[in-house]
Amino acid sequence: MEFAAFWVVIYLIGATIMFVVCLGLIQINQRHPERKIQKRPQTHDAKEDILSSLKQIAVTAFCLSVGLFSQWKGWTIAPVDLSWWSFPLFFIVSLVLHDAWFYFGHRLLHTKALYRFHKPHHMTVTPSVWSNDAGSTVDTLFAHSYYALVLFVIPMPALAFIAHRLFDQISAIIGHSGYEYFAGPTSRKPFPGICTTYHDQHHSEFVYNYANYFSWWDRIFGTIHPHYDRIIKGWEDTGARPHMPKAKEQI
Repeated sequence: MEFAAFWVVIYLIGATIMFVVCLGLIQINQRHPERKIQKRPQTHDAKEDILSSLKQIAVTAFCLSVGLFSQWKGWTIAPVDLSWWSFPLFFIVSLVLHDAWFYFGHRLLHTKALYRFHKPHHMTVTPSVWSNDAGSTVDTLFAHSYYALVLFVIPMPALAFIAHRLFDQISAIIGHSGYEYFAGPTSRKPFPGICTTYHDQHHSEFVYNYANYFSWWDRIFGTIHPHYDRIIKGWEDTGARPHMPKAKEQI
């Protein structure tokens, strides 16, 4: 019963965050049509995406509950005491670890053997705020089983762990919003940051930009969109949608 209550509370928090952030972004996006990344209209079924997302948030909440509940019960490696240095340190460590987990799991989901589990998420070629969590349970587990396992091997304070998950959910919703607000020097080479265009290109062309928070894995393994950096420079220079070439198109 304790675990079930834990799970329900975390699920309700996750679902609430989804609706608050998504509805807020919709209002912002409506005021800035010049920030829309793709010219093609969004063809997703919002109701279908919402229902799918609510199911998959339950899966994510289960993974998060396993990790936090286990730490609370003392079943995991003992966490470092929360302090002014441990919070930012483990927050960053968790981002880096999860980015690697996400990148390689995402690459696996794009293989012929596993793509059927990832395909429902890619039915949305032009993503929207409601697209983030929509997909299959296997797909969600590839991305978020990290939360069930990492506390068994990393002595992470619970607050840093929770902060990472909040950042993950909110940044991923923004990453699926279809509108660009964060393009800047730190989201292109030589910096490792990314912006909304990064994941939007993954949805529109499928075989580029697999990472979640940073671009280094895609740069190392040659899976970054070949025009990504130049497109981001275009956003910087114009403040509105630049020419958005496909990978095989020369610019």
